[in-house]
Amino acid sequence: MPMSFHFARPSLRHLCALPANALDMTRRQIFARLSFANVERVALLSWLVGSAYNGRVRASGVARYEAGRIDVGLTRAQALRTMSARERETLLDERLYAGRALHRDVWPDLRAAGAQIAQRIREIKAREPGRAVLLSPFHYVSQYANIYVIDEVRKGLGLASIAVVSAVPRDVFGDDRAMIPSVPVLYTYDSDNEQRNGLGLRVVRALRRDGVLAIFADAAPFTLAKFPMETVGVTMAGRAARVHNGVFRLGAPLDACLLPFYLTLSNGRFGVHVFEPIDLASDEAPQRLAESIERARRDNYPDWLFAGHPCAYHFAPTR
Repeated sequence: MPMSFHFARPSLRHLCALPANALDMTRRQIFARLSFANVERVALLSWLVGSAYNGRVRASGVARYEAGRIDVGLTRAQALRTMSARERETLLDERLYAGRALHRDVWPDLRAAGAQIAQRIREIKAREPGRAVLLSPFHYVSQYANIYVIDEVRKGLGLASIAVVSAVPRDVFGDDRAMIPSVPVLYTYDSDNEQRNGLGLRVVRALRRDGVLAIFADAAPFTLAKFPMETVGVTMAGRAARVHNGVFRLGAPLDACLLPFYLTLSNGRFGVHVFEPIDLASDEAPQRLAESIERARRDNYPDWLFAGHPCAYHFAPTR
């Protein structure tokens, strides 16, 4: 799960006599009570105010929209939602984390999404007993919402844990491991080279133990540029493109299938779209993944967390 963008902590704590931990708790209490519809409104207001005074915020939002206008034909009606997506993701992440921390995490929409995905996995395993499943959330709406859904999938399958291959910076809002102990994270951006180099072995162990593992197969290659990239050629939107090869390298030798999905958010209500499973050992697997990525991008671009990058999946692998 490649990079996520988060606001710095507000400077209010430096201006207030309250201790920092009291301010953090107050902030958490406030966020835990926000409705998701209000989070969307606050994110839009935050971008409008920030863009008026900060050229970088304004340029980043405009770049997101202009890229979408060219790539998928976004209309003016989608402009503000697209431009404010980064603020929305940040606030949603903190809202979800606060709700989990204070046990205010009864979110029927996300639970229903997890139940739907768990049912699809049960159907796969009923047809093919013993088949390993790589569950692939795409990068939409919120990183923490995806993790919450994965935990709901775990509950639906009756598993003790589901491991996640991730690259999101850890402990942004608190102790992630303590907050969601049933979703152990196998980091690809770990500063410990031994941990990163042993990722493949840990993935195999987790798959053999649980039969299911989550991996973000739509990771745009530019997000992994600080490490050697392995990509495979595909076609997206009628043009040559490349997707990261990690999911095929890990899943094909285990005869695993990939089950991609992406979340949606509209007027405070979450939804989910689940794609058909992909046989990772098949020669057509990379192209099928590319088609799923392209459909998600076309249908849900304003909430795409990678929006605005100048190349995304279209780049030359060699110079």
